[in-house]
Amino acid sequence: MADIADRAMIRGASDRDAADARALPPLAGAPVGPWRALAERAIEPNGYYQPDWELAVDASARGRTDASVLSASNDAGQLIGLLPVIPMRRIYKIPLPALVGAEPYGTLCTPLLDRDAAEHAIAKMFQQARDAGAHALILRTMSLEGAAMTAIRAVLARDGLRPRLLSAYQRAELDATRDADALLRDALGAKRLKELRRQRNRLAEHGAVRFDVARTPHEVAAALETFLALEAGGWKGKRGTALGQHPGDAAFIRRAAVAMAEAGRCEIITLYAGDTPVAGGIVLRHQDRAFFFKIGIDERFAKSSPGTQLTLELTRHLCADGAIASADSTAAPGHPMIDPIWRGRFAIGDVLLPLRRHDPLVPVIHAAVTMRGLAYEAARRAVGFIRNRRGKSA
Repeated sequence: MADIADRAMIRGASDRDAADARALPPLAGAPVGPWRALAERAIEPNGYYQPDWELAVDASARGRTDASVLSASNDAGQLIGLLPVIPMRRIYKIPLPALVGAEPYGTLCTPLLDRDAAEHAIAKMFQQARDAGAHALILRTMSLEGAAMTAIRAVLARDGLRPRLLSAYQRAELDATRDADALLRDALGAKRLKELRRQRNRLAEHGAVRFDVARTPHEVAAALETFLALEAGGWKGKRGTALGQHPGDAAFIRRAAVAMAEAGRCEIITLYAGDTPVAGGIVLRHQDRAFFFKIGIDERFAKSSPGTQLTLELTRHLCADGAIASADSTAAPGHPMIDPIWRGRFAIGDVLLPLRRHDPLVPVIHAAVTMRGLAYEAARRAVGFIRNRRGKSA
C-alpha cells in the first residue's frame, strides 16, 4: 500500500500534521440530552447515529469502540451538528491525516445536522477537523442525494472544493405511504404472491402463523433473545458473525435495543408457526423513517421462505403506520430477498471530503482508499469462490 503514496509526504504528515483523534473529544462524553434534541431536529434521519444506539456501539461492539466526535454548536450553545469519527490509520491501516465517519453497526454514516443550521454546522465541524490535523473527511455509506449531502456540497463549494466519490450503489427502500397490498401486487405480481401464499400455508402446517411486534422495553428484551437464537442458528452463526456469538456485540445490542425501545425507537418483529419462532428482525425508527437492521431465520423452514414471509408482514406493518413514510432496508446492493419486494431505491456510497484547497495530500488519500478497496474486493471474491467450490464438493 505504501507504493501508491509518496513516502516523504506520508512521513511529513505522520506526526505534526496527522489527524489526531486525541485532539477531539471522545464520543462517550458527548452530552446525551442535546444529542437527542439534535436528532429530533436533524435535516435527514439516521437511526444508527441516535445516542442510545451509537453510545452502545461505542461502549462494546467489536472493532467499533472508542470513537471521537466532531460537533458544532450555535452562538446560544445549542448542539447543531454531530458526527462520530475515527482516524484513517485505525480503519484503513494507512497513516495518512484523514478522519473517517465511525461505522455504527448499521450501514449508514449520514451526520446529524440541524435542519435550520445545517451549513453552519458543517462549516464548524470541518474547521474542527482541520484543527485536529485532518486534510480530508471520509464518509462511508453516506446518503448521496439527501439533504445532508446537499448542505455538505454547498459548504465545500464556498471554499472552491467538491466531494470525491469513492463508491456508489442503489439501496432498496420502502415507500410506506402506499397501500401495502397494492405495493406488493405491483412489486411481486400475482404469480409470485400465489406461490408465497402456498408457502405460508405450508408453514401453517406447523401451527397458526402469526406476526408479533415487541415494542416496550420488557417485550423487546425478551424478543431480542429469540432473535439472537435465530440468528446464531443460521448461516451467520456458522460463519461466526451472529451478534450473540461475541460478548461485546451481545452487550451492545442488548443495551441499545432496550434503550431505544424506551424512547419508542426500536421494535423486534417475530414470525411464529404455532409456538415456534421461524424468523425475526430488528427495526429502528428515527423521525418518519424506519431502518431494517437485521434478520434471522430458522433454516429448518427454508422451503417456506420465512425471511420473505417476515418481510411481507413488516411491509404491511410499516405501511399501516401513519408515523412512518419510508424504510431503509440497510441491505447490500442487489439483495436477492428484499430488492424484489421493496422497489424504491436511493443512492448510497462513500465520499471523500477535502478540507483544504490545492492540498497535495488529498489525491494521496484518495488513491490509498481506492487501492485498499480494490484489494478488499479481490479478496472477497476469492473467499466467495473458495466457499462455492467447497459447497460443490461437499
